[in-house]
Amino acid sequence: MIFEYRFTGINQQGRMVQGTFSVNSLREAKKYLARLASQYKLNIKALERRRDFIYTVTLPGKRPVHKHQLAYSKDEVVAALTKMGYSNFKITEVFLDFHLRPGIQDILMFIKLSTTMLKDKMSFGKVLEMLSEEISNRTLKEALLQIEGQLKAGGEGKEIFMQYSKVFGRFPAYMLGLATRSGNMAEVFEATGKFIERDLEIRKSIKKALISPFFAVIATLGAVAYYVQEIFPATAELFLNYNMDLPPMTMATLDASHWLQRFGWILFAIVALLIGAFWQWKQSDRGRIWFDRSITRIPLVGHLIHKSAIEIFFRVFATIYSGSGDNIDNIRIASEACRNAWMEKQIKDITIPKMLREGEAFVESMEASGVFTKTAITRLRTGQETGNILLAAEQIAVFYEAETTYKMNNLIEYIQSIIALFISVVISLLTVISAEIATISPPTGF
Repeated sequence: MIFEYRFTGINQQGRMVQGTFSVNSLREAKKYLARLASQYKLNIKALERRRDFIYTVTLPGKRPVHKHQLAYSKDEVVAALTKMGYSNFKITEVFLDFHLRPGIQDILMFIKLSTTMLKDKMSFGKVLEMLSEEISNRTLKEALLQIEGQLKAGGEGKEIFMQYSKVFGRFPAYMLGLATRSGNMAEVFEATGKFIERDLEIRKSIKKALISPFFAVIATLGAVAYYVQEIFPATAELFLNYNMDLPPMTMATLDASHWLQRFGWILFAIVALLIGAFWQWKQSDRGRIWFDRSITRIPLVGHLIHKSAIEIFFRVFATIYSGSGDNIDNIRIASEACRNAWMEKQIKDITIPKMLREGEAFVESMEASGVFTKTAITRLRTGQETGNILLAAEQIAVFYEAETTYKMNNLIEYIQSIIALFISVVISLLTVISAEIATISPPTGF
C-alpha cells in the first residue's frame, strides 16, 4: 500500500516549506526525506503520515452521522468540521488501520466501469472521483484518491500508476498508466479488462484441474485415516479378548491402526514440516523458478499450463505493442505478466540480452530462450517475414486460448472421473473391510 506523507521544514533563507510525497513504508519515507533535505538544504521539523480518522457528528433531532476522513492530524479534522459549522462532534483516530489489498474482481470492476465512462466522453479525473466514492475496498479507494490528486498536480500518469503496482498488479498498473498518455484511453482500458478476464478464466481452470481434486484426495485420505485409527479399532479389538484369529484384511487394518496410533502424529509432523519448508523455499526466486519449470512438466496438465503462460505473454505483448514502440520494454513487461517465473527468467536472461548486446533478430532471440513452442516460433517467423509481428502475436494468443480452453475442459472432466473412481474404490475397500468384521463370530462358551 502507498502511504502519503507530509513534511515541514526550514530552508536556507529561514522560510518554512511544506510538501507531500507517497512511498510504501516509513523507512522509505525517511530515506526519501533525507535525500530531499540534503539536496535542498532543508532543516526538517516534522514528518506526518496521512491517517484515517472516524468522526461522529451529532445534530439536534437527527441520528448521529459516522464517517471516515483522511488527514495528517486530528486538528485538521477539527478545523474542517468547525469550518462546516459543526460544533458537537467526536473524532477518533483509527489505530488498527488495516489496508487489505483489493481483490482482482475489484480491480476488474474499476476497469470496466472506467471503460464505460470513458466511452461516454467523461474526463478521467471525473471518473476517478466518482469511482472512489463507489468502491468499497478502502485500499483501492485511497489509491484512486491519491492518483487523482497526483494527476491534477501534473504528475506523469505512467509513473504514478506504477507506484501503485502492488494495488493493481504490475501489468494492469502499467497499462492504466500507458492509457493516460494514449490517444484512446477507453480502448486501452478495455484491452486491459479483457486480459484480466482471461487471466481469471485460466486460474479458474487450473484450480478445477489441480487444486480442487487435490483437496478432494486429501479429504478422502483424512477420512480413511480417521476411520482406521479411531472407528475401526473400537470394533475389531473386541474380538481380541476371545483369543481368536482374525481374518487377514481385518488383522492388516488393525496393525495399520496400531501403527498410526503410535507414529501417526510423528508422520503428520514430518509431513507438515516438509510442506512448510518447501513452501518457504518456493517463495524464494530460485524456488519459484524451479517450481514454475517443473509444473509445466506435470503429465496431462503441464503442457496446458505452459501454453496458457505463452498465451498470456503474447496477449500482453500484443496489447502493449499496439500502444508503444519500445519492443524491449514490451517483452520485459509481457514476461512479468505471464505468471511463470521460469519463462520470465529465460526471456530476461537470454532473449533480451541477445537482442540488445548481440543484435540478434526478434524471433531468433525468442527461440533461444527455450520457453516457446515450435508452433509459436513458426508463426512469429512468418510474422517477421511479412513485417507484421503484432498480427502474429495476436494469432498465437487466440490459437492457444482456443486450444487450452477446449483441452482444459476435457481434462477437468477426465480428472474428475479419476477422482470419482478413486473415492469409489476407497469407499468400496472400507465397505469390504467393515463387512468382513460382520462375518466374525466369537467362539461359544465365553
